[in-house]
Amino acid sequence: MATFLSARWDNLCLLTYAVPPELLQPRLPPGLTLDLRDGQAFVSLVAFQFADIRVLGLPVPGYRHFPEMNLRFYVRQGTERGVVFIREFVPQRVVAGMARVLYNEPYLATPMRESITGDDQQLTASYGIQLDGRWHTVRVTGQKPTIVPPETSDEHFFKEHRWGFGRDRRGHLVRYGVTHPVWAVHPVSEWHLDFDWQQVYGSQWAFLQAQAPYSVVLAVGSPITVSMKL
Repeated sequence: MATFLSARWDNLCLLTYAVPPELLQPRLPPGLTLDLRDGQAFVSLVAFQFADIRVLGLPVPGYRHFPEMNLRFYVRQGTERGVVFIREFVPQRVVAGMARVLYNEPYLATPMRESITGDDQQLTASYGIQLDGRWHTVRVTGQKPTIVPPETSDEHFFKEHRWGFGRDRRGHLVRYGVTHPVWAVHPVSEWHLDFDWQQVYGSQWAFLQAQAPYSVVLAVGSPITVSMKL
């Protein structure tokens, strides 16, 4: 598959929640099924650093490094595993506009902030988005050294996916390949979420306000490539 975009995704925070399958079914693009684990459907709030961006092999001046935050859920097309995005936030209007035009992805531009701190013992990644004057933040602390979780683990299930899926403007299935090495993780020792789910994602997600995550992952990240859409 031809590469459309190459970049680095670093210091990925994934907070994953079990949700009713019927909440996700109407969002499924055609030809896909929910990718259940132990009979449960999940969404993940994901925040990370997006860096060293090249489009069709060319750098994009002024848009080389920024944070992203998104909400996604897990799907299958036959034996192929992937994700569908509910909403993605970035700080640049140009990046959000390009993603909407080229891939019909649900991007919005909003002020964001990030902070990565650490020492020889641990690393803390913090990300925030600002909506209507309120900051919504996620912070995860993990220990060093990193480990590579086994393929049977929850961490592997939520962080390793080959495909991104969506719909085009006619409602037809779109898919694109996402390639990267298997990510190591920092064993998580602490996490904090200051987040109004209803304000950010709508009233149907308000129930997550009182729900603890099923899984929290802090992945190291790596270079990635995103293919042309199919």
